[in-house]
Amino acid sequence: MRILGIDPGLARVGYGVIDNIDNQLTMLDCGIIKTEKESTEGERLIEIAEDLNQIINKWNPDISAVEKFFFYRSNNTINIVQARGVIIMTLSKSKLSILEFSPMQIKLAIAGSGKANKDDVLDAVMQELNLNSPPKPDDAADALAIALTGLFLR
Repeated sequence: MRILGIDPGLARVGYGVIDNIDNQLTMLDCGIIKTEKESTEGERLIEIAEDLNQIINKWNPDISAVEKFFFYRSNNTINIVQARGVIIMTLSKSKLSILEFSPMQIKLAIAGSGKANKDDVLDAVMQELNLNSPPKPDDAADALAIALTGLFLR
């Protein structure tokens, strides 16, 4: 089983691709889709969709997992929700099943506590994937945690 994890955002979308073959977990790829501040919002959303399509076509995942967004007061709340909508649409157009998890569900599944901090989650991701160094940037590491949650809770 191959899973694509997505950490939504407008400026940076984290992604991580994991294989699970005979209960052996392997990180295949991780990184970010970065959009430029100078671009219009519409151009940024198009770039996210196009880059995500390239990732899907390259890795051909079986399922996807996306972090749910909980509203809070922030200047970029609407932008993140719009980017998340484009991500869900792009995954759906590729006929991928989409699993959605809250930050608390991810922390609980990966680190054993819904109140785990970022370092606890990162340590668990590194242990599960047998990584010698932390995945960079943080958005990519978060996407790997989301992918692992998808594998554990599907």
